[in-house]
Amino acid sequence: MNRESFAAGERLVSPAYVRQGCEARRSHEHLIRLLLEKGKCPEDGWDESTLELFLHELAIMDSNNFLGNCGVGEREGRVASSLVARRHYRFIHGIGRSGDIAAVQPKAAGSSLLNKITNSLVLDIIKLAGVHTVANCFVVPMATGMSLTLCFLTLRHKRPKAKYIIWPRIDQKSCFKSMITAGFEPVVIENVLEGDELRTDLKAVETKVQELGPDNVLCIHSTTSCFAPRVPDRLEELAVICANYDVPHIVNNAYGVQSSKCMHLIQQGARVGRIDAFVQSLDKNFMVPVGGAIIAGFNDAFIQEISKMYPGRASASPSLDILITLLSLGSNGYKKLLKERKEMFSYLSNQLKKLSEAYNERLLHTPHNPISLAVTLKTLDEYHDKAVTQLGSMLFTRQVSGARVVPLGSVQTVSGYTFRGFMSHTNNYPCAYLNAASAIGMKMQDVDLFIKRLDKCLKTVRKVQNKDSDVSGVDNYDQTEDVAIEEMALKLDNVLLDTYKDASS
Repeated sequence: MNRESFAAGERLVSPAYVRQGCEARRSHEHLIRLLLEKGKCPEDGWDESTLELFLHELAIMDSNNFLGNCGVGEREGRVASSLVARRHYRFIHGIGRSGDIAAVQPKAAGSSLLNKITNSLVLDIIKLAGVHTVANCFVVPMATGMSLTLCFLTLRHKRPKAKYIIWPRIDQKSCFKSMITAGFEPVVIENVLEGDELRTDLKAVETKVQELGPDNVLCIHSTTSCFAPRVPDRLEELAVICANYDVPHIVNNAYGVQSSKCMHLIQQGARVGRIDAFVQSLDKNFMVPVGGAIIAGFNDAFIQEISKMYPGRASASPSLDILITLLSLGSNGYKKLLKERKEMFSYLSNQLKKLSEAYNERLLHTPHNPISLAVTLKTLDEYHDKAVTQLGSMLFTRQVSGARVVPLGSVQTVSGYTFRGFMSHTNNYPCAYLNAASAIGMKMQDVDLFIKRLDKCLKTVRKVQNKDSDVSGVDNYDQTEDVAIEEMALKLDNVLLDTYKDASS
């Protein structure tokens, strides 16, 4: 309602009451105006009524929501199901145009404004998280792997002779396949073992650049967030190598936004050397549905080149999800989540250390990894080669998600490349281990329940191995707790032993 509508309302209801309602609406509109003027995430989160007002105001700016619209083209925002239309807040046209995902659509001013505001808010949050000199970024409706592919394809036009991507090994399929999908040949650099940690072999990276020739190298593809005992790559040193040899540098920062250490590495790498772009997942860092990523960098022109490389229009769903989330949280709310994650990391570390020592195991010393932890499974591995995967199966059937058990000697072929010791980031790690991570949104009760179930599973696996019997024959659980879960799990334990290996990879 505008001023004229309120004035007309005063003829029907007491002017004092109408003016009060008008002032209440202005408080919502004031928040919206500040957002549009500053383009930054508000310090305090918005309530749902303000959010819905804002989204409705944007949606009615799109032509498919015009009252007198007459569409005669092939893409006119027609939606068969009203439920689908409501799910998307009636933003039907998507974002971008055929030549640029960041371009404005003439018949979708509201969606275009949503896209611009979202990218502006995300840029503000990246700066808040620690990369203060980032120049530009945009949300792309693809997960991390395909977003990395888009970066590599953009570099192809700048380096037509290049055919290789130098990649310090990390055993995660999507980042590896992102290079294959882009049509390049990954050159795998094995990590070096320093104490318990797997770290970047800088000498091998530089030697390979010299051996292949800088012009033949598309880029160095490094990683920040990863599963322990691997730790983030030595980004500063890699950035210096890239600057010295004039080789681009793309960073896979999948779930690194939630870590001040990962973001600091990116900031420092850009300060002392070269980082062209860094890619991060929306769902892992901001607790939204899977399907989006952020491509960011320190050269505005290059980030614009990447956005123009995206063919066609794009789904607005990831942009809408992250916009709603950031406006709901506010910058203070997101900072609170980051602080809580750090606290949960310390708590999880302490609890895993106590539990591991009770079973003559130990928490691996990986101080350079700020998110993931690893506990040795040496005593299990001594019993039988299937004991480790059996533990993973038991955790899975007891509704513990996210934990990874890594046995020794696993071999996996990915896109024609064979990796020995797959999942451990090296050919021969000294022991089998279990991973757990403290990611954003984790609560103390999650840690407590995980430790409780892990404790019970470790007891069960040891009894099974000692007795050489099936898991279902072991009665060591307190049946007064988690009864339904336990009954189901006991039935599934032996069935899922083999399938767990695939699920955990």
